[in-house]
Amino acid sequence: MDLTITTNASPERYTIGVTGEVDISNASKLRDAIDLALEQPTEAIQLDFEHVAYIDSTGVGVLVGATVFPARLKGANEKLTLLFTALLIFSMGALLGGRDTFLEELGTVGWASALFCLVPVALSTLVVYGLTNWLMSDITRKAAGPNVAAAQEAPAAGEPAGNGEAVMIGMAVGALALGIAYGLAGVHLAPLDALADHSDLILYGLMLFVGISVGGSRGLLGKLRQYHVRVLIIPFGIVVGSIAGGLLCAPLAGLSLPTGGAIASGLGWYSLSGVMMTEIAGAQVGSITFLSNLLRELVSFFCIPWIARHLNYPTCIAPAGATSEDTTLPMLIRCTNGETVVLSVLNGVICSAMVPVLIEAFHPFI
Repeated sequence: MDLTITTNASPERYTIGVTGEVDISNASKLRDAIDLALEQPTEAIQLDFEHVAYIDSTGVGVLVGATVFPARLKGANEKLTLLFTALLIFSMGALLGGRDTFLEELGTVGWASALFCLVPVALSTLVVYGLTNWLMSDITRKAAGPNVAAAQEAPAAGEPAGNGEAVMIGMAVGALALGIAYGLAGVHLAPLDALADHSDLILYGLMLFVGISVGGSRGLLGKLRQYHVRVLIIPFGIVVGSIAGGLLCAPLAGLSLPTGGAIASGLGWYSLSGVMMTEIAGAQVGSITFLSNLLRELVSFFCIPWIARHLNYPTCIAPAGATSEDTTLPMLIRCTNGETVVLSVLNGVICSAMVPVLIEAFHPFI
């Protein structure tokens, strides 16, 4: 259900009527409506949610960030976002290490999974970088936002470059290593089991903090209207680069070209693509699909800070693929600017919708 916003203005009260569903894909639209209301000469602002059928944690966060969240707590919100990102990576590592066949798969299909992760990520990054520099130069050349100023400032003499970048990457590596080690150990500690078994709750928390960040940023939707159909450039580049990478990897892994293209069509959505490819091509190909797309999601956490520093902000979305609307979004918020964050949400929605379509398109040829 689409989101529809109506307004009714009077000197005494400015009413915003909301109808439909409020989620991560349209939360910035609600934020812009609140921004407009705050600029009106009225005594009170009323939000009417009587006809809202559903609101996700990001929508709740937008409301909090736009209305009652103090600006002085912005730094605390960023720290909580980083903490929940680390917890999510830990739970993913525990999921990976806890698989009964993890070590066996690592020995038999591990190299193929790494290949089907790294090559599509590299090619999609190159394609998106070329397309955005060519067709979106007005956003790629913008200065660093406040969230990344510290991470991108020049280091002092004699100090290693990219301290902020190193902290983020170190956090991701440490959380992943601890998660895998916990999964392999086979021990059961109630708090850690809860983290591993309820990653969806961690993700909901992340999306709440993401919503607060979006709610505290004014005019994002208005800024994006100038791009029109150019918002499709990034998902197009990701799909083209990923599938090209899969086709290149297929002969090296002893697989047919359609199978390689289908594996790379997961675009980071490991749960859906792994199940689909197991049904289509068997357990071994399904394992390669699952592991390669899970690795893509994990590798994105390491790539995004480097790409933000050395290439451009929109290209940071490329490694994330379909995950740019949820799990990797906090890292994108920390490393890029508001416009790129909204582009990443739109990209994630489009890529997620494309995953089953692309895999089914290759299915008849496998």
